[in-house]
Amino acid sequence: MKYYFALIAVLFFLSCGGEKEMYVSTSFREPADAGLKFIYSEDGLHWDSIPGVWLKPSVGNQQVMRDPSIVRSPEGVYHLVWTSSWKGDMGFGYAQSTDLINWSEPKLVEVMTHEPTTVNVWAPELFYDDAKQQYMVIWASTIPGRFDLGQEELKNNHRLFYVTTKDFETFSETKLLIDPGFSSIDATLVKRAPQDYVMVFKDNTRPNRNLKVAFASDAEGPYHTVSEPFTASYCEGPTVAQSGENNYIYFDEYRDFSYGAVQTTDFKSFRYMGEEAVFPKGHKHGTVFKAPESLVKNLLKAAQKH
Repeated sequence: MKYYFALIAVLFFLSCGGEKEMYVSTSFREPADAGLKFIYSEDGLHWDSIPGVWLKPSVGNQQVMRDPSIVRSPEGVYHLVWTSSWKGDMGFGYAQSTDLINWSEPKLVEVMTHEPTTVNVWAPELFYDDAKQQYMVIWASTIPGRFDLGQEELKNNHRLFYVTTKDFETFSETKLLIDPGFSSIDATLVKRAPQDYVMVFKDNTRPNRNLKVAFASDAEGPYHTVSEPFTASYCEGPTVAQSGENNYIYFDEYRDFSYGAVQTTDFKSFRYMGEEAVFPKGHKHGTVFKAPESLVKNLLKAAQKH
């Protein structure tokens, strides 16, 4: 009888996805022409590199891979998007994988062709909206003359846009996600509870170039109550990992050629982690996600042969 109940407990554990998960982050290295890299961690604070390049850039005018963002579908498919060019592209790169090793043929997803003066499509970020069972892709573009300039140049005045999709084949029309009144890039979303969403993004205006947050009751907005900055200047590319009540927000400290993190429980007060958070040298911003330990071990084994 004890064996029977033990077996039931094990089966229940496995059926609930009981395998240990690890933190993984997409990554790239300057000058961003090599391709997709990964780093990983058991606790979200101490990170190591996974050797190798796992997907080479092959779409877009400049064929680079910057700002790689990834999300895992409920079915276990990893969807990846990235910046494919500094300027000139009307879309972003896309590919998918089930094991992070073998990837589909990359394609360019064009989302700004309806705005022919668009300068760029920067830093696409993926978010799975479980309330609507669809994906959001958020990015920053400059449309000269469309928004108040503030202190920005005509071709460097970004706003955040998005599309939705259920299958990465058909996409909604492009919509404005937020216009906070200043140039904004590098947005990432966090769902804290039903009807409780946080956007972490970069104020890209010349005096600031720091990170702020805003809040909404729906993933698609409207976002409101834009905060004061919670980082120093010259920070970008935020991504968030949730660990119990804690949220770690990671970001590039690009002027100092370093990578940093803050800890928060409420997205109102933030504690800089300093040397408590350790990252591989040269790591550039991507998206943190959780993956089964077996998948990470397979990736590390494959790296030995890569």
